[in-house]
Amino acid sequence: MKIFQKCADFTIVNEIKEKGIYPYFHKLESRQNVEVIMEGKRRIMLGSNNYLGLTVHPEVMEAALKAIEKYGTGCSGSRFLNGTLDMHLQLEEELAEFVGKEAACTFPSGFQTNLGIISSIVGRHDYILSDRENHASIYDGCRLSFGETIRYKHDDMEDLERCLARLPLDAGKLIITDGVFSMSGDICNLPKIVELAKKYDAAVMVDDAHGFGVLGNGGRGTADHFGLTDETDIIMSTFSKSLASLGGFMAADKYIIEYVRHNSRPFIFAASIPPASCAAALAALRVIKKNPDLVSRLSDLALYMRNGLKERGIPVKESIYTTPIIPFYTYDIETTLIKAKEIYEAGVYLNPVLPPAAPAGQCLLRISLMATHTYELLDEAMDIIHSVINK
Repeated sequence: MKIFQKCADFTIVNEIKEKGIYPYFHKLESRQNVEVIMEGKRRIMLGSNNYLGLTVHPEVMEAALKAIEKYGTGCSGSRFLNGTLDMHLQLEEELAEFVGKEAACTFPSGFQTNLGIISSIVGRHDYILSDRENHASIYDGCRLSFGETIRYKHDDMEDLERCLARLPLDAGKLIITDGVFSMSGDICNLPKIVELAKKYDAAVMVDDAHGFGVLGNGGRGTADHFGLTDETDIIMSTFSKSLASLGGFMAADKYIIEYVRHNSRPFIFAASIPPASCAAALAALRVIKKNPDLVSRLSDLALYMRNGLKERGIPVKESIYTTPIIPFYTYDIETTLIKAKEIYEAGVYLNPVLPPAAPAGQCLLRISLMATHTYELLDEAMDIIHSVINK
């Protein structure tokens, strides 16, 4: 049938598999931790977004188990109807307090959070100003909205101002940026974004999926890192990274949250976060609040790894700030896949980044760290990476 012709023409996967360098869907046979068993072999995990290592924290696992015992395995309905647990409300209250906003609203996934926020907030005759390297969920949220999307060059504040200056002064405008960009590890220029937002009467939304638990006082995120929480209108993040669970949330002024709760189709028509996931996120949040040293340790490990790779001749991407995302370029697709496979077979899992996640000719291998890594493990991993890259 014609509708499936595109599927028949999609042969690139089989071609890569035939070459033996297909990098996806490796089978994990253990907990998500600093060391894993993947396809029957021990690997040092340098490709997880489990930034604080809380997926195996005893308090987080115990909370999930107790939630199943108390509430069962699912809520069988949307938050809008029968699916709101007392625990959902407690999680929202503590998240809002932690990031410094009046209120918060949770969604079943981080991807769905961006769909739900953007599609409900941005209406006809409104404009979105979006960084070109924003996450795919932001791109799709923009497509779901009825507003016009303008993409400015990555982290280019002059281009952002040119875009803003062309828009009607009285139009609704929302500037959206990742806090920490997931592939490069770059941090957005939030001070300049806020400055331009004030100048052109725009609102600011930060996707802090990779900044929450990583930046700011005790992991409060990118806005806190710059002291701009009050000037950042919407803060969004996910539970699948530092909060060791599944779901997402937005935090903002209460009237904005109430509007989204009653107008966001991805919120209204989706089942609520299951009890175990909600409990795990809540427990992880409380662990972070009790242990702010986890955030500083993650930063120390990232600096150690970055310096160690440089000393071994690995050309890591330079960054003004130290984040747990450390990429280094391998440029073309086939070289990237070959090196990723060789590193994997030598005992280290990391992520190959290919177009469209990276520009053509700028493919890279992406390392992401956990606060629970040890210096000994990182040394072992860096020696393996060095032996493969410089072979």
